[in-house]
Amino acid sequence: MDHLVYPLPPTARWWSRETTAIVTGANKGIGFEVVKKLLELGLTVVLTARNAKNGSLAADSLRRAGFQNVQFYCLDVSEPSSIAAFVSWFRHNFGVLDILVNNAAVSFNVVGDNSIREPETIIKTNFYGAKLLTEALLPLFRRSVSASRILNISSRLGSLNKLRNPSVRQTLESEELTNEQIDATVTQFLEDVSNGTWEKQGWPENWSDYAVSKMALNAYSRVLARRYNGKKLSVNCFCPGFTRTSMTGGQGTHTAEDVAATIATLVLLPPEKLTSGKFFMFLEHKKIISRL
Repeated sequence: MDHLVYPLPPTARWWSRETTAIVTGANKGIGFEVVKKLLELGLTVVLTARNAKNGSLAADSLRRAGFQNVQFYCLDVSEPSSIAAFVSWFRHNFGVLDILVNNAAVSFNVVGDNSIREPETIIKTNFYGAKLLTEALLPLFRRSVSASRILNISSRLGSLNKLRNPSVRQTLESEELTNEQIDATVTQFLEDVSNGTWEKQGWPENWSDYAVSKMALNAYSRVLARRYNGKKLSVNCFCPGFTRTSMTGGQGTHTAEDVAATIATLVLLPPEKLTSGKFFMFLEHKKIISRL
């Protein structure tokens, strides 16, 4: 069964300037546009990026545009020490968190190129980076009646129907899936890549390392949603589709601004319409569809 989510009506506003969001990988592209959209809607936003100069310039550009409720912090999600320093800073300066958008990600492929380059870096950033940051921030989420929200930016490339290995697919489809099983799956993929057997083992064919990183992120999101079911914390994934960004070499069917508006709709849903454990996809006609 599919669900459609429409743009927020003005009367649905539950947030204020005190509502705080963190957006990772936000010095450009989708992340930057999400920060800008949330600022336009009146939230306080922490913009993070691994490049200090680029991140600072991005935040300064938003302040010059009139948005004073934005702060920048240099965060490399692939480095546990950077995550620890950021969380310590955030705890001291803000104390509580309402929204986390895990957007930071890397890929070393261009469109149409399916070679595998630096798979460890991709897994470490796209999966473990989001996971470790989320786990470190969990104690800081505000457990209010409006509920806190985590949105992991993912990809349909990580859908389980891309797997040609029935054993791995069965593991990841299980309602009793554990974090340990997800970690073991990722480890197996990296071992198969090292051994040169990844194609024979039925891993995704397109952007394989990127796809597996997002597959693991989707699985982790489901496990986390189950863990916090009924505890005022929503966890969902979102695929922005073929968006014109640096990752796609400027190719795509829609803009980062289009996607940002959709992401804002998802993370600001009224509490009574908030779901958890879902995978949402961007659609061209500006609705959002989720798959159960």
